[in-house]
Amino acid sequence: MFGRMKEDLARRLASLREEGLYKEERVITTPQGREIGVETSPRGPLAAPAAPSGGAGPAGTATGAQAEAGNTPGHQSRVLNFCANNYLGLSSHPQVIQAAKEAMDRWGYGLSSVRFICGTQSLHRQLEFAVSEFLLTEDTILYAACFDANGGVFEPLFGEEDAIISDELNHASLIDGVRLCRAQRLRYAHSDMAELEKALGDARDARYRVVCTDGVFSMDGDIARLPDICGLAERHDALVLVDDSHATGYLGPGGRGTPELLGVEGRVDLITTTFGKALGGASGGCTSGRAEIIAYLRQRSRPYLFSNTLAPAVAGGTLKALELAAASPERRRRTLDNARQFREAMTATGFDLLPGETAIVPVMLYEEPLAVEMARRLLAEGIYVIGFSYPVVPRGRARIRVQLSAAHTPEDVETAVRAFRGVGRELGVVA
Repeated sequence: MFGRMKEDLARRLASLREEGLYKEERVITTPQGREIGVETSPRGPLAAPAAPSGGAGPAGTATGAQAEAGNTPGHQSRVLNFCANNYLGLSSHPQVIQAAKEAMDRWGYGLSSVRFICGTQSLHRQLEFAVSEFLLTEDTILYAACFDANGGVFEPLFGEEDAIISDELNHASLIDGVRLCRAQRLRYAHSDMAELEKALGDARDARYRVVCTDGVFSMDGDIARLPDICGLAERHDALVLVDDSHATGYLGPGGRGTPELLGVEGRVDLITTTFGKALGGASGGCTSGRAEIIAYLRQRSRPYLFSNTLAPAVAGGTLKALELAAASPERRRRTLDNARQFREAMTATGFDLLPGETAIVPVMLYEEPLAVEMARRLLAEGIYVIGFSYPVVPRGRARIRVQLSAAHTPEDVETAVRAFRGVGRELGVVA
């Protein structure tokens, strides 16, 4: 059987390469930051690491992947990173690293357990309390990732007699979470409030209705129309759930994300978010909101009940990142100032950018091979970005998603714009 499957997969992989849809994984040789080391080789940016002592396979032989790529590390170069979710520049902050070390020293490496068996330390409850205090919510439940939070929130709460209404550009984790439950599913065109209102009307007979949306849409960088969404939800007696992963920590006067930014705190019933972006960039996520909902999720949410507890080092580091985020308005300002500088300069150069006011600036190229080639040439110019193509974005909507950070300097931004301008002219993207 695998012989046929192997041939089929080989054809599919070759097709992805021809269409410009194949996703290379570059090897970073340094901690995350504004400047990183990247391993390169004659084959391209991805080189296999050296095999462990004694070899990776039987009798000291290399694995298949190592034999194909060669197991000698390639050349290394230093580049400016403009595609990390490191919005506040905390991913390698010394205080975050120290807090993670201290948590590991005190609480151990891992719990080898889920929360309800023997996996809840006071450290985990401390983080849940801190998140609730930061987001101004009643309670919080931790997950290994926000993908798990979104995967575990719908199925316990909603069934066949309920309706879930989603923005068509919601993150894949929200889409997958909705698929896991048996509720009626309705979608509205991106940020189209007329379609949302119609969907709410169509679901009038449902027991419960919930509108779910990204706070900041990860690929386009625009912000959900939360005041309108909350108004419609209240008029139609519906709940509101916001995935605020690309906003928590740096948007809003206190960094509390889109509900704070748009003045709807207290009107959003549930917030799912991540610790893997602005809040230290490691892993972990949560659902935060109404106390009774959180209490029920602890009893019935499958990713919570059947996944190991968040590692102590991640919990400890996240607590420090949360503290720094709350006390660092200058970091939030720098992130958005850098984004404005980049957006204005790129617009003046003639690039096609999607409008927005966040740290995400999509440079639209539309053609998949063009996006891949532009990202490759930019890497050679010292700018680390990635071409995004299907299925991450719709076909024909390829782009380079640039993400700004508080770690970037104005000079870094100028350097990136110069590189984009030069490569853009070489490829005929700008005049």
